[in-house]
Amino acid sequence: MNNNPAYFLHRMKSLYSFLLFALALLPLHAQKNHNFETSKALDIFNALYRDLDLYYVDTLDAEKTVGDAILYMLGNLDPYTEFYKEDRTDELRTLTTGKYAGIGSPIRYHKASDRCAFDGPYMGMPAHKAGVRSGDVILKVDGKDVGVCGKQSKGEYSNAVTQRLRGQAGTTFTLTVQRPGVAQPVSMRITRQKIVRPSVVFHTVLPDSTGYVLLESYTEDTARDLRAAIEQLKADGAQRLIFDLRGNGGGLMDQAVKVVNLFLPKNKLVLETKAKDPALNSRLKTTDEPLDTQMPMVVLVDYATASAAEITSGALQDYDRAVIIGRRTYGKGLVQAPRPLPYSTMLKVTTSKYYIPSGRCVQAYDFKHRGADGQPMHLPDSLAKTFYTEAGRPVKDGGGIQPDIEVKLDSLPNLISYLSASDALFDYGALYCNTHKRLASAADFHLTDAEFEEFKQFMSKSDFTYDNQTKHALDRVRRLAAFEGYAQGAKAELDALEAKLTHHLTDDLQLWKKEVVELIESTIVSNAYGQRGAVEYQLRDDNDLRTALEVLHNPARYKALLSKP
Repeated sequence: MNNNPAYFLHRMKSLYSFLLFALALLPLHAQKNHNFETSKALDIFNALYRDLDLYYVDTLDAEKTVGDAILYMLGNLDPYTEFYKEDRTDELRTLTTGKYAGIGSPIRYHKASDRCAFDGPYMGMPAHKAGVRSGDVILKVDGKDVGVCGKQSKGEYSNAVTQRLRGQAGTTFTLTVQRPGVAQPVSMRITRQKIVRPSVVFHTVLPDSTGYVLLESYTEDTARDLRAAIEQLKADGAQRLIFDLRGNGGGLMDQAVKVVNLFLPKNKLVLETKAKDPALNSRLKTTDEPLDTQMPMVVLVDYATASAAEITSGALQDYDRAVIIGRRTYGKGLVQAPRPLPYSTMLKVTTSKYYIPSGRCVQAYDFKHRGADGQPMHLPDSLAKTFYTEAGRPVKDGGGIQPDIEVKLDSLPNLISYLSASDALFDYGALYCNTHKRLASAADFHLTDAEFEEFKQFMSKSDFTYDNQTKHALDRVRRLAAFEGYAQGAKAELDALEAKLTHHLTDDLQLWKKEVVELIESTIVSNAYGQRGAVEYQLRDDNDLRTALEVLHNPARYKALLSKP
């Protein structure tokens, strides 16, 4: 054994060099192995399908069989990675641009007619201008019956009807509908046009010189439209701003950066993206002179605030530019990009995660590691890391944007959620508007007690049903009692309890009258005055808005909320 220190140092250097060389080869080896496994799996799939197509007793439908395989594969990833067949690529373009050629009205499947009905034509668009009303059931397009859903899936049927309604801008067709409350079908001529859905749904100056603006989505022109709206608010006397991002599911990332730039100086980092492919990494900063960096501002958020809307609210929070009020946001910290595929198909694929200025990622769900029920794991609060805003305020990662002031929602019974999604309420709202020539404004409309009684009678004659959680709990108690041998002795008491817990629709409607009336009024106002009317109605009694106004009218509290504790 050689004990010479120089010899020992030489051997250590040689070993170190060897280890560095070996470590450098590991990624290359791993990549080669991954490529081999990928090629192997694709070869097996191709051979498997080829043999099934040749030898299986029945003829395979290639599009459906491979399509199902694609959906299964994507179903094991995140819900934002989607495959778009050729007939759905327009849907992806509409999603990102907010533009398409058609008549400007959403539709929904209507169970009673087994057809589709119009659901809130956009004000000022071709459908609305031609006289289409919410609740109109679609019968014919240019004299040809669109047919009923039948055994098709509701999604496939609705998509087929949508394609019949859309077409080249400038083309005209005859639409025939069955209108609730009208005996004979109604026909009208409609000329298609380029439809541009505005991102800014509503803006106004409240009586106390506070500007309010509601942003619905992030599409190609969002920042431009928002700038114009705020400039108008300031010209009309707004001295402070409430920026409503509730229900905003996001959209284009670059527009989120431009929206943030309206309120922050040039050269401020807004987000950083990190991808598997380093070439896709990016750091996005503000590039223009801001519109206003001083106006006191509150941003309203909720659980449906996601993606680009979280970038906006998170960046404004990280730079202490606005007070965030509402409820924790959804937590979507992933970035998608479209990829063209053969035969005019498209893939919208998640390529990276984004990190807002404090360094945190708001992604709440882990789609790679799932629970025993197959659902993605939500990052527990105990594992969230602490980051700091520019002023030194602590903020957390991993679960959306936590508001500076949380406003809890009132608890509501299942009745309200079932009623809000029901065809019965949809039909009543349409019938009400068709049988009342004059309605009060959205801000002043109220349902009378007599009309509420009429509504209860209408509902009692409908096929509306709703889930009863107490009944489910009682059924579980019965099963446990039977398992443990108590069922016979407790039968009379359990039967009596069930009789008390069995719901009666008209009684429950009366029990929750305030909440039910508000839901009816909102539906009617939305039908009569569109989305703008629905927002005006909501703002009549809005706890988030009330809290925002209290903060903005208390400069000391506003300043304290944005300062280091």
